Amino acid sequence: MTHSSLGEGCKLFWPDKQEFVRMAVKFGATIVPFGVVGEDDMSELIIDYNEMKRIPFVDQLVNDFNQGRKNLRKEMGGEIAKQPLHFPIFLPKLPDSHGSSKKQSPTKRHREMAEIEKKMKNIPMILISCGCVGRRLLRYMIWILGVIRLRKFSKMALIVKTSTLPLSPFLSLDKNFRLHSHVLMRSVRGEISQASVSINGASSVHKKDTNGGKKSGQNIPEELEPLWDDGYGTQTAKDYAYIAMDLIKSDGGPPRWFCPIACGTPLKDSPILLYIPGIDGTGTGLVVHEKALGKVFHVQCLHIPVHDRTPFEGLLQIVEETIKIEHDLSPNKPIYLLGESFGGTLALSVAARNPTIDLILILANPATSFERSQALPLYSLMKSLPEKHYEMLPYVIPPILGDFVKMAMVKIDGTSDVSHLWQFLCNFTKDLPNLSMLSKILPQDTLKWRIKLVESAAAYANSRLHAITAQVLVLASGKDNLVPSKNEAQRLSRLLKHCNIRVFEENGHTILLESGVNLLSTIKTSEMYRRFSKHDFVKDFLPLSMTEFKSLPIESRWYRVFMGAAMFSTMEDGKIVRGLSGIPNEGPVLIVGNHLLLGFDIFPLLSEFLKEKKVILRGLAHPQFFQFDEKHVLIPCLDVIKLFGAIPVSGINLFKLLARKSYTLLYPGGLREALYRKGENSKLFWPEKQEFVRMAVKFGATIIPFGVVGEDDISEIIIDYNEMKRIPFINQMLNDLNQGKTNLREGMVGEIGEQRLHIPIIVPKLTGRLYYMFGKPIRTKRKEKFLDDKDYIKELYLQIKCEVEKNVAYLLKKREEDPYRGLVERLTWLNTIGSLDQIPSFEP
Repeated sequence: MTHSSLGEGCKLFWPDKQEFVRMAVKFGATIVPFGVVGEDDMSELIIDYNEMKRIPFVDQLVNDFNQGRKNLRKEMGGEIAKQPLHFPIFLPKLPDSHGSSKKQSPTKRHREMAEIEKKMKNIPMILISCGCVGRRLLRYMIWILGVIRLRKFSKMALIVKTSTLPLSPFLSLDKNFRLHSHVLMRSVRGEISQASVSINGASSVHKKDTNGGKKSGQNIPEELEPLWDDGYGTQTAKDYAYIAMDLIKSDGGPPRWFCPIACGTPLKDSPILLYIPGIDGTGTGLVVHEKALGKVFHVQCLHIPVHDRTPFEGLLQIVEETIKIEHDLSPNKPIYLLGESFGGTLALSVAARNPTIDLILILANPATSFERSQALPLYSLMKSLPEKHYEMLPYVIPPILGDFVKMAMVKIDGTSDVSHLWQFLCNFTKDLPNLSMLSKILPQDTLKWRIKLVESAAAYANSRLHAITAQVLVLASGKDNLVPSKNEAQRLSRLLKHCNIRVFEENGHTILLESGVNLLSTIKTSEMYRRFSKHDFVKDFLPLSMTEFKSLPIESRWYRVFMGAAMFSTMEDGKIVRGLSGIPNEGPVLIVGNHLLLGFDIFPLLSEFLKEKKVILRGLAHPQFFQFDEKHVLIPCLDVIKLFGAIPVSGINLFKLLARKSYTLLYPGGLREALYRKGENSKLFWPEKQEFVRMAVKFGATIIPFGVVGEDDISEIIIDYNEMKRIPFINQMLNDLNQGKTNLREGMVGEIGEQRLHIPIIVPKLTGRLYYMFGKPIRTKRKEKFLDDKDYIKELYLQIKCEVEKNVAYLLKKREEDPYRGLVERLTWLNTIGSLDQIPSFEP
């Protein structure tokens, strides 16, 4: 009888029949009697068969289960005959909350049961009516929720804590012993649970739709649309203060994870991002970026209650256990750890202990330089400050914590235009009263404890930097008055194996709450966003949001006036029109044309396609542009083309783009055309290979040949490459610059093969504008049968090249008729008549 009842441990239930003895004697078998004990130390029977029979619906289940089953002892009488199949409910015995495996005394256990019974008012009546059974069933339910990570909820780990059972920080019991989850519930498919999830009894998550993405059949967005709403500026430091104050009300229990309401539903296959807060511990420091991050990450924020005193080792274990669970569930996906200040040191510590897990660390002003902090004397003052004076401290230390002016500028996109001055002053005035909340979010005794945590974490992380193999992105502030973040970022980049840094010169310590920092944009331009084990330029691309587009330098008024880009396209019937109406509305489309000096033509082209056609024109760029370090002078320009989806030029990347029916931009002339010498403007340097034509035919892409002119009107070359080579020290600098660099045309002879990196010296001109002419679309659909026809491919290649040259010649002639070719004329027209979007030009 394997299923004993309560109090029957080690009791034998042997039948009177001795047939097994007779059989052993018959064959002369050796009989070895044995005994075994110990299950009472490993598990405890909670509900046995006798108690199950007293619960009507359970008794019915047992009867149904045994219907038609064979009972070998049916004819025997007494206890021996009671052999129905059932599964008793038992509870494993685990160490107590102090890590000891010592059994609790009966007296203590009885006291705990009595205490639980006082709290039984909110337990369903079926449990109360069952008396002791109800209490045992309650404990069993708590254990089941606590120990099992349900596969159905891939983003939720439910573990509880009572005085007799060690629990994890994902659930807590309120004063009425009700369980409350501190994480957003999601199914494996990424759907939000219809039921709201609570944090300390307050509803925090509701089912909601997300805008800005294409959705699958399960209502999960699969991709984002161009110019999607990232919600930047809808929440500010003011919201941070109010949300933090709401979180710390009745803020008991251990540290736990939660998902902000604003995050919504992420894209399909989005990775998880775990946010570890700074010394405040509220977990609300992402408030400015929540909506944007929530579209492409499963965001979880760590909340450390105000009066929690979990040591550094305990917090380390909480984060470590979480990443291990996530790694087990999705071993092929990266796990992002976003650590701010103290959270940065904690993230580094976790990465050092888990070198085999695919982690990506994003560190915002990490406190690993705490021992060199300029504010160390202030910490000593705060520790010894009388409690009655501590409430005045928030009005004294804000300049050290962060830039409150930049916090107030978040809603106006960080711009400094005079028209926004009044809005800025209103925001700043409204934010000032929130300073008083700092003393409540971070009381004096809590501050003392958190400073000790920072000291421990910094020492631990610094001693283990050599063990970190994860990708690391450090966001450093140039005006951090709390720790030397800029110098620390440079130190970490030297010590860590895979570390990139981005410096924000005008920001303070609270960088994630200030304007001028778009966290998602920084992740994208650093090529740190990926959904699986390897970064894919095509599949992992995220289109520009409206905020990103508006904040681009190429969308500034003065840049657009100076360039004055005028675009013309050719309809199917050969008619030339202003704008991009001649460009097909469906891909794949391959835009092929000539380069201007230094690629002046790229930015207006990308911008106009996005504004007029609502598509991202993805350019194929030289691979070297993706290998420059963060200090390179071209980084600001490269960040712009990366946001527009630039991808290293290669056959496989062109294949991927056309296969996804993308709008693709290709310059066959490449770097040689963009770095031409004096007297070579508007000259094509195309190689003899026609592989891009073959690829277009394979996918039935529409090819649009275009020409662009105008750089000779807005700039003039003073010293070109040929003249640089004649100056010894400059020639040596060029040789050093090109050492180890990729030459895509290595082996080609003549002018086409001379594709060395250099920057010609130019001076700007105040007159002129750029002109673009898109030729008649060349259709290759249903021409796949000509793929192996070399003559057809060559003829098509020459046709495209000829069309580009014709477009260039057409523009050079027609621009002479443009009354608004000069900058002064365009400024006059803008101030008296129209807008930037349609500055007049010549009649086509």
